[in-house]
Amino acid sequence: MSFDLIIRNATLPDGRRGIDIAVRNGRIEAVEAGVDAEAGEVVDAEGHLVSPPFVDIHFHMDATLSLGIPRLNRSGTLLEGIQLWGELKPLLTKDAVVERALRYCDLAVSQGLLAVRSHVDVCDDRLVGVEALLEVKDTVRDYLDLQLVAFPQDGLFRAPNAEANLLRALDMGVDVVGGIPHFERTMEAGARSVTRLCEIAAERGLMVDLHCDETDDPMSRHIETLAAETVRLGLQGRVAGSHLTSMHSMDNYYVSKLLPLIAEAQIHCVPNPVANIVLQGRHDTYPKRRGMMRVPELWALGVNVAFGQDSCMDPWYSMGNADMLDVAHMAVHTGHLTSRDAVTRCFDAVTRAGASAFGLESYGLEKGCNADLVILDAADAIEAVRLRSPRLRVYRRGRLISRAEPRRAELSLPGRPAMVAPSAYAPPVG
Repeated sequence: MSFDLIIRNATLPDGRRGIDIAVRNGRIEAVEAGVDAEAGEVVDAEGHLVSPPFVDIHFHMDATLSLGIPRLNRSGTLLEGIQLWGELKPLLTKDAVVERALRYCDLAVSQGLLAVRSHVDVCDDRLVGVEALLEVKDTVRDYLDLQLVAFPQDGLFRAPNAEANLLRALDMGVDVVGGIPHFERTMEAGARSVTRLCEIAAERGLMVDLHCDETDDPMSRHIETLAAETVRLGLQGRVAGSHLTSMHSMDNYYVSKLLPLIAEAQIHCVPNPVANIVLQGRHDTYPKRRGMMRVPELWALGVNVAFGQDSCMDPWYSMGNADMLDVAHMAVHTGHLTSRDAVTRCFDAVTRAGASAFGLESYGLEKGCNADLVILDAADAIEAVRLRSPRLRVYRRGRLISRAEPRRAELSLPGRPAMVAPSAYAPPVG
């Protein structure tokens, strides 16, 4: 038997070691020790971690790499970011959005990030961002899955024509219904927007992903309405609640009621650690809130928690580099998720859990899955998060699309080694 590709001696995210992965016609044909076969290409993983690709389940590609246009966010707040985006929108051109988005996709591929769900603002009557990202989606389809969310950034009811534009965007081919209930003028209007958006999704057979309660206000409780509407309309498993930062400030008794509602509705919960750790708590003196939903408690109830990056060098977040391991690394610190099991689950939150929320088909490391694979310079998933490891090789459908060198440094120290490799510092338990 002959294959197109065999990756030998791999460590898998579930801890299995010495595993061979055999690929034919873009799909995984075998995942086992000692595959006895020839292949057009044989790669020795040398015990390194081999993972399915990273997934960013929450991003804003229409704004990415726009940092400094037309100015910087001086306060660092979410609201100034929204104001700044309002100043930038009239300046957007389709060509500029396409160019920035494609540059970002290049960077994403180099980081093993091969699936991105991007919200795209529909409150500009020109729908420039929608047109641009639909073009980008088609351009990158052979190497990156791009899923688009129709996002009324200025509020479904607060912004003129927002609902009409959202429906236009869905008619143009945008995949998911988005919203931002906490940005409506009143709590009541926010709740009505959740109902309307879920009804649109139910009518069209689409998924829902709402920016929900991205605030430090513990009384912002639109996630409760989202859970109720999900159950009422039979949308279980098709709905994501993104951010949910008010959960960090809520009363524990109320949360004891809320979390089971989220679990019952099978809502995917999407924290965005790198962005929200700097956007939230801006009005606090000390102590300062972290702006992270209650991840361990959600895990305990079986809720699918998938991390998003949210932003990269845009009006809301001046940092970022398309690295989902940075996102997992920040979550470990922000959420006190330092047990070995928790760190492993953080790796899962930027791979498998994101794929589940995305609805990606044939994702994973089982026979029959797409041969989308990343070899990392790490001994296991925990080490990958600790080191934010280089992606040595990235495959799409069995085809090599990116490669990088291991991280090494040459030393000139008497009596010490000539070279240091961070990946060599893995602890014995790894």
